[in-house]
Amino acid sequence: MEQDQTAFEAGIRATVAEQFPRTMSDLADLVRIPSVSWPAFDAAHVAHSADAIAALLRESGVFDTVDVRRAPIGDTEEMGQPAVVARREPKNGRPTVLLYAHHDVQPPGKDEDWDSPAFEPAERNGRLYGRGAADDKAGVMSHLGAIRAFAAAAEAAGTDMDLGIALFIEGEEEWASQSFGNFLRENRDLLAADAIVVADSSNWDTETPALTVALRGAVAFNLRVDTLDHASHSGMFGGAVPDGMLAAVRTLNSLWDAEGAVAVPGLVTADLDLPEYGEERLREEAGLLEGVTSIGRGAILSRQWAQPAITLTGIDAPDVANASNTLIPGVRVRVSARIAPGQDPAIAYAAIEAHLRANAPFGAHLSFEDPDFGQAFLVDTSGWAVSDVRGAMADAWEKEPVDIGVGGSIPFIAELVEEFPGAQILVTGVEDPDGRAHSPNESLHIESFRKSVLTEALFLARLNARQL
Repeated sequence: MEQDQTAFEAGIRATVAEQFPRTMSDLADLVRIPSVSWPAFDAAHVAHSADAIAALLRESGVFDTVDVRRAPIGDTEEMGQPAVVARREPKNGRPTVLLYAHHDVQPPGKDEDWDSPAFEPAERNGRLYGRGAADDKAGVMSHLGAIRAFAAAAEAAGTDMDLGIALFIEGEEEWASQSFGNFLRENRDLLAADAIVVADSSNWDTETPALTVALRGAVAFNLRVDTLDHASHSGMFGGAVPDGMLAAVRTLNSLWDAEGAVAVPGLVTADLDLPEYGEERLREEAGLLEGVTSIGRGAILSRQWAQPAITLTGIDAPDVANASNTLIPGVRVRVSARIAPGQDPAIAYAAIEAHLRANAPFGAHLSFEDPDFGQAFLVDTSGWAVSDVRGAMADAWEKEPVDIGVGGSIPFIAELVEEFPGAQILVTGVEDPDGRAHSPNESLHIESFRKSVLTEALFLARLNARQL
């Protein structure tokens, strides 16, 4: 039996390599679809993307069910963006694995910031450039490429495909997954699984695979700071009257100490095992300009994975081109906070709100709008699925994987845990530190992608041999 499995996995290796040009071609076709899920963009492109993926899944011949579905947003009648679902049932006591990715993408930004058009995939220096090439259409194709290779190798070897496989390719992850909870509840039987692979994270580098075991939580809200009921001439009243911008700057500056570390009482730090990561690598990966220093205290990865961080991601105020000699009555900013694994986002939000109110100068009026919470996540690494995927990574990459944390958040994982409490959660990914997801010139390292497809194909083969 062990000899048969070894021969089967050798066939999978050969099949992944043989099919890889097709996998890359299908990925390029998906990247050409501008499936931005934000409300200001044409939703027809997201529907086109979903239909294209559904067609690829039907062509594979693997699934009993393939469908494009939507679910309502919250308690409203408004429907979320289309997601693709598929399922084949397990046989002979084998487990079922749910494979997740998302097919929607971030807006491209300014055309002039891209070296090649955002939705025209281009290969340069071993990388595929384009919006969604890494985040997360490569995640979609890592699933499909692995499934096709697994199925073809099984047929060639005469091996029964007894593994149950479910797919959930979401269409609104980049717009807060607003219908996610309802979608899970409405499609629970179709998506139920013993293990769940979320392919929306990163590897340690282009040579080293990684399993994400910690994700920070998220708190975001709009803050208004007002001091006047109307604008006034800055020459006549400046120096005697606090304007909204002055009050906002002074209030917001209190969020950090002199070293740039978060200075909000009540926000906590998690205790995580951290691999080595130096200042030089941080400077290279983050693009720090010469002379600009890092911020915060403690190990760099502790600052990125285990400590809170607060960022101002937007501001409503007159731009420089329209600046006049006027005291601005009020300012609105978008505050985005990442919180340590293990902290409840509602408690973190209350701490940030209390801190800002306590530090508002000159009696400025503060109002808080549209709070949005995302739960942090810590992976239980004791299960058989973690062991199997680590082994598949080591064999596909010929290098032992690294357990990593991620400074970003995937809030919907908490909803997966709530709906499927018995499932083991595995957070993997195809990105690397130079992939620039969400930024201009987003790209995918092609050889790393091939290894990721092989990893998942080997993982499926090993689950196919596992008796529950």
